[in-house]
Amino acid sequence: MAAEAKKTTAKKAATTVKKAAPAVKKAPAAVKKATTKPAAAKSAVAVSTPKLDKAIYATGKRKDSVARVYLMPGKGNIVINDRPMAEYFRRPVLQMILNQPFAVTKREGAYDAFVMVMGGGLSGQAGAVKHGLSKALEKSEPDLRAALKAAGFLTRDSRVVERKHYGFRNARRSTQFSKR
Repeated sequence: MAAEAKKTTAKKAATTVKKAAPAVKKAPAAVKKATTKPAAAKSAVAVSTPKLDKAIYATGKRKDSVARVYLMPGKGNIVINDRPMAEYFRRPVLQMILNQPFAVTKREGAYDAFVMVMGGGLSGQAGAVKHGLSKALEKSEPDLRAALKAAGFLTRDSRVVERKHYGFRNARRSTQFSKR
C-alpha cells in the first residue's frame, strides 16, 4: 500500500507541476503586452505636447461637458479631439456657436485652437468649447474682456439636468394617476 500511496502522490505532484507550468508561460506574455502599450501612448503624447508649450490654456464647461482649449496664433484652424471642427461638429449651428467668440472680438482667422472635449452631448460640448475659447482669448488679449463679458461668453452657464427624485419617474414627472 505504501507503494500505491507513493504513486498517487507522484501523480498529484506531476499534475500540479503541469498546471503551474502554463501559468508561468502566460505571465511573461502578459507583462510584455502591458509594457508595450504605455510606450506607444508615451510616444504619442511626446509628439503633441511640444507644440502646445507656448499655447494659451483655458478650461470651458457647460452641462456635463469639459473642454480643454489650447489657443495659439495661426490661421483660424480649430481641431477638436484630433478632428477638424467641421468633421466633429457637423451641424452648422454648433459650428456657429464655436465661431461666436472670434466674431465678437473680430479675430476670425487670427488664432488656431487645439481642443480636447469630453462628457455630455454635442450641444453641451459646443458650449464648453465656446466658453474655453472665450477664456483663452481673454488671457491672450486682456483688452477683449469687455466685448466678451458684454456678450456673456465668460460666464459659465450653470444649468444642468436636475437629479431624479424618489417616488417620481423622472426629476419631476410623476406616475400617471389612476382613479380606479
